[in-house]
Amino acid sequence: MSRFKRRKIGLNKLFKDEEIFTNRGVEQIRQYTTPKMKNPTEEELMRIPYEVHYWGAGDRYFKLAQRYYNDHNMWYIIALFNQKPTEGQISIGEEIKIPTDLQIALEILG
Repeated sequence: MSRFKRRKIGLNKLFKDEEIFTNRGVEQIRQYTTPKMKNPTEEELMRIPYEVHYWGAGDRYFKLAQRYYNDHNMWYIIALFNQKPTEGQISIGEEIKIPTDLQIALEILG
């Protein structure tokens, strides 16, 4: 399941007067709206079983999702569970928690 499946698409007209768009005749841009994400409570996070992974060189959320869930699109579950939305916030050797029960994780984080 793609994380974009339930996202709304909006029309953005704020950029229409910028030169690059004017030169190309672009008056509006279709884009996904920003999702509203909830931060899970400590109690909710404790309900999700997990495995520990130590971040290494070349690790990416999508690669871990592919390895653990057989679906690279589930990368955002790992990011949300660790409360680190981007890989740039993780250092080599840092402990990352990988939710092992995807159904419970999706209920709480999705």
